[in-house]
Amino acid sequence: MAVKAYDLTGRTAFVTGAASGIGRACALLLAQAGATVHGADLDARGLHETATLIKDQGGTAVVHHLDVTDRAQVRQAVESCERLDAMAAVAGIMHRSPVLETRDEDLDRVLAVNFKGVLYACQEAARLMLAHDTRGSIVTMASGAVDTGGPGLLCYGAAKAAVVQLTKTLATEVGPHGIRVNAVAPGWIRTPMTDRDDPAAQHRTEALMARMSPLGRVGEAEDIAHAVLHLASDASAFTTGQILRPNGGVAMPW
Repeated sequence: MAVKAYDLTGRTAFVTGAASGIGRACALLLAQAGATVHGADLDARGLHETATLIKDQGGTAVVHHLDVTDRAQVRQAVESCERLDAMAAVAGIMHRSPVLETRDEDLDRVLAVNFKGVLYACQEAARLMLAHDTRGSIVTMASGAVDTGGPGLLCYGAAKAAVVQLTKTLATEVGPHGIRVNAVAPGWIRTPMTDRDDPAAQHRTEALMARMSPLGRVGEAEDIAHAVLHLASDASAFTTGQILRPNGGVAMPW
């Protein structure tokens, strides 16, 4: 029997980046907890595959083929929900380049998806929750990159750091209305985003990241989905403005 605090029966959740990886895992788990899940992604095929998986498990899924960098598209999709209890703004992209080789277009593209896309999802979710007086939960996706610098991760880390600031600021603004806003900052997770074309290089990377963790393993998308479920559910009713770090113990900030 599921713990009642994690039961989302009768609630509606919206997940961006639902076509694969962490977003898909979040959509599946939130549906398993009882929520009607609205999934959004630019990848139409992957999005419909996620919806099929949810429906095959007896859940309810609605798909929104959209670009999270387009505010109007995000607004239209969110407003189509009769109500909204949880938003998981997961959509993101990876980019690597040394600081001295980073181009304007690289930074603009990553900020557009990884920060503005999250901002739009948060704004529209908060507006709908306020309009319906819903004491909902907004979960953003940050990264372990906000705690440690990494070569080549300027664009990605800067965008995720901005997400952290957005999370804390929005939490203070909507908290008086009973809306909670928290971030998840994953460590190294095995997803399509972290896949490499060279299997040997992939193995070396995973082995290195596993050695860095006190738990001796890398993360799976499901590990992050459980963190999102916790923050989306009543189990975290007294938690807001926080950064949850499922990273295997790689970084332990004060």
